[in-house]
Amino acid sequence: MASFGTAKKHLTEIHADHRSTLYCGCSFDDAGVVERASCGYVPVSEGARSRRVEWEHVVPAQAFGQAFPAWRDGHPECVDRRGNAFRGRPCARKVSEAFRHMEADLYNLQPAVGEVNERRGAATPSMIPGENRPFGTCDFEVADGKVEPRPAVRGDIARTYLYMDQAYPGRGVVSRKNRKLFEAWNEQDPVDRWECERARRIARVQGNVNHVVEQACRDAKL
Repeated sequence: MASFGTAKKHLTEIHADHRSTLYCGCSFDDAGVVERASCGYVPVSEGARSRRVEWEHVVPAQAFGQAFPAWRDGHPECVDRRGNAFRGRPCARKVSEAFRHMEADLYNLQPAVGEVNERRGAATPSMIPGENRPFGTCDFEVADGKVEPRPAVRGDIARTYLYMDQAYPGRGVVSRKNRKLFEAWNEQDPVDRWECERARRIARVQGNVNHVVEQACRDAKL
């Protein structure tokens, strides 16, 4: 995929008949407005992001971006109009085609309430003690740099991490410790029809197959 902006346009079409956010299961309309009552969502703030859908990187850009020198250290081409050097995501996006492909990979992008996307940030999927849910009945917990998603999508998230690690080797997507957790989540929350259909639609648009999901769908006869 050429760019993150292009990816978002494709995803709007891919999800046209399945408008439900990943973390909270909230419905949203064709304009990307969240129907908060559909999922018991209670915002922490009544800002615009609590009402709109954003396309969330399941594997955060920061998590794989650190593997790119331009993100960490900058690049001679990363200088603004005032002559100030910059680095991070803008620099990696500017100079690295490999980063742009990772950032725009459709398999790694899911709809999320903007406020949830903001709160998640670059937190790592994990198990968190207790049930401190900041967004009403939405089963989403985040604390100390970790995020615990609801059981119904843990497998989806695990398979996304495993796919990204397989598709982009050497980028440090999955650690040895996290691999054990993701393999467990993969078993506990198998693929469903939508996950399989979504992967097929993405393959037609993006041109590559998600072998992690493809195999799981084959095993499940979906």
